[in-house]
Amino acid sequence: MQTYARAAVAVAAAAVATIVVVAQERTDLTTIHRIKQEAFQSSKVMEHLFYLTDVHGPRLTSSPGYVAAADWAMKALSAWGLENVKREKWGPFGRSWSLTRLSAHLLEPQYTPLIAVPLAWSPSTEGVITGEPILAPMPSLSTRGGGGEPGRPPAFDPAQRPAPPSEAEVDRALERFKGKLKGKIVLTAQPRPLRPHAAPDSQRFSDEQLAQTALAPDPQQARPPFQFDQAQGQRRRNRINQFLKDEGVVLAITTGFTGDGGTIFATSAGSRDPKDVLPPPTIALTPEHYNRITRLLEKKIPVKLEVELQTQLHDAAESFNITAELPGGKKRDEIVMLGAHFDSWHAGTGATDNAAGSAVALEALRILKNLDLKMDRTVRLALWGGEEQGLLGSRAYVKERFADPEVMKPTTEHGKLAAYFNLDNGTGKVRGVYLQNNDMVRPIFETWLAPFRDLGATTLSIRNTGGTDHLSFDAVGLPGFQFIQDRVEYDTRTHHSNMDVYDRIQAADMMQASAIMASFVYQAAMRPEMLPRKPLPKPQPKRRGPGERPAGTGAVN
Repeated sequence: MQTYARAAVAVAAAAVATIVVVAQERTDLTTIHRIKQEAFQSSKVMEHLFYLTDVHGPRLTSSPGYVAAADWAMKALSAWGLENVKREKWGPFGRSWSLTRLSAHLLEPQYTPLIAVPLAWSPSTEGVITGEPILAPMPSLSTRGGGGEPGRPPAFDPAQRPAPPSEAEVDRALERFKGKLKGKIVLTAQPRPLRPHAAPDSQRFSDEQLAQTALAPDPQQARPPFQFDQAQGQRRRNRINQFLKDEGVVLAITTGFTGDGGTIFATSAGSRDPKDVLPPPTIALTPEHYNRITRLLEKKIPVKLEVELQTQLHDAAESFNITAELPGGKKRDEIVMLGAHFDSWHAGTGATDNAAGSAVALEALRILKNLDLKMDRTVRLALWGGEEQGLLGSRAYVKERFADPEVMKPTTEHGKLAAYFNLDNGTGKVRGVYLQNNDMVRPIFETWLAPFRDLGATTLSIRNTGGTDHLSFDAVGLPGFQFIQDRVEYDTRTHHSNMDVYDRIQAADMMQASAIMASFVYQAAMRPEMLPRKPLPKPQPKRRGPGERPAGTGAVN
């Protein structure tokens, strides 16, 4: 009985302590009201998006588009009155790449303009090439997607991802086509059957889904993190690319693992590393066109294609992040950071991934400056390069400024960072925050979210979310957070696709996200204490090659 009584007293004391924490947390509702007014009535966020996409997109790291977009962003930041606007180098990135021309046509049996995109690091064709294609599926280049409904992209679930092809599979494929591909246009993927969509392409979180997201995961059902062997995958790709080049392939054509209706999900056929093998000229077709060609070949009906591809390789490119500051007052040596990744893939203009997050971060900073808010801590913006190749820009920045995760010896600046807030899930409105297993910030964020409940931002999830730049901060024990966002069309239409363009972005979502990010940054900059932290992680020995994707993150957004 006494044991029970002591336990009850302890529980009650803990509850009182929690209530005191919540009661002590203050929200400056007058300032939050001003932030909302600026964000909704004088918004410039879609103007920022326009320049990052229609004018300067896409923005593959270190490409001319990336550099031009960076120049525009830095000019805008300086015009708003931000200080310390600069490029912070972290490279070299290796070779960058850009597209200058692509033309693809089916000439026979009937003329059709083909919907196509190149894969990054593809070289140019030797002028216009014309010929009949041959189907020669390559194991590591063929469709091996899994999970989800047939015919539409699944939400990425690493546990459902099929195992990569074995060396024996590769051996058999290369032996099968050895000596048969000289001078050929080669179809390197199996045709992919399409099915009607049983669910809408665009979805927002329901109350039930948000409630599920807010629940802590069952520890008995926890799965080990997805481990992706980047080095092994690149060795396999090098081997197949070298085979195709040695065989004299003039053009390789594939189709996306997912996507239909003219949407092509496509990233790279090669690598930024100059030591890796360049592929033959490579493009991807929408599956409707790709499947038509393979059916014609199966029926032995003559097919003639005409393709011209012109690209540029930019060797030994130095890459950089973009940073800018609003200096603080009495605690100006302490920092609150906000940011997003600035780079993109190339098939569209990089709108949802991630001009949207970059535009919101820019707008949040513009709001804080335009309202002339005097904040105690310095606010620092960071727009990251190289996220798509493995969080390269943010990892390098964190390593230099705060701590190397391999040895975990914090710098003086490590103790001065109050928080980092990140946005990188497309156009969807903010629905809450992933706490990254830091339950100590829960009562604080509950208070900060309260003024936005009527705008749909209500959910706090103890869960970790992977695949973007807050992970670089979290890896060294810093409070780094990604907002929970509606996925809208992210997995079904826009992510890394030719449909990742300005028109897929919803202005109301962007305004809401801008208001919330500006509010969180303001309150973190004005809070008497810095945000509570998790214990410092143990050193994480390196288990990958230079620039490779961090283990456990799966696909990078």
